[in-house]
Amino acid sequence: MISIFTDGAAKGNPGPGGYGVVMKYNQHRKELSEGFRYTTNNRMELLAVIRALQELKVRDIPVTIYSDSKYVVDAIEKGWLWGWQKKGFQDKKNPDLWKQYIPLHVKYKPKLVWVKGHAGHPENERCDQLAVAAAEKPNLPPDEEYERGG
Repeated sequence: MISIFTDGAAKGNPGPGGYGVVMKYNQHRKELSEGFRYTTNNRMELLAVIRALQELKVRDIPVTIYSDSKYVVDAIEKGWLWGWQKKGFQDKKNPDLWKQYIPLHVKYKPKLVWVKGHAGHPENERCDQLAVAAAEKPNLPPDEEYERGG
C-alpha cells in the first residue's frame, strides 16, 4: 500500500499559503511542498492531494491518503464531489482543482482517511511543517486561478 499524508496552510486565509506531502511505500519516502503568494487553506489541502497523486508512477497498488481536511475527505468519501460535478460545480469553490482531481481519482481510486490535525501524528505534523515553510518562502508565485477569481 502507498500511504500519502497531506496538509495545507494559509496565513490569513486568504493569504500566503502552501502544502506539504509525505509519501511512503515500503522503505521509500518522498516529501513534496510548494507555496503561493495568495491562496486559501482549502485550496492548499486539495492541491496537496492532487500533487501527491500526480507523483505516482504505478496504478495497481492501493493508495490511502491521510488528511486533516474535512473539506477534502468528506467531499470525496461522502460522494459530494460527484453531485458537484453533475451540477457543473455551480456555486462551489475551487472547481479548477476539483476538475484536476477527478481523473486522478478515477485512475488511482484512493481511499481518503481523516486524521485530527495538530494531534501529534508524526507524518501529519511533518506535512504541516512543510506547508508552513513553503508559505513563508520569499517571492512566492501566484495561485493564478485563485487570484483571477476562479
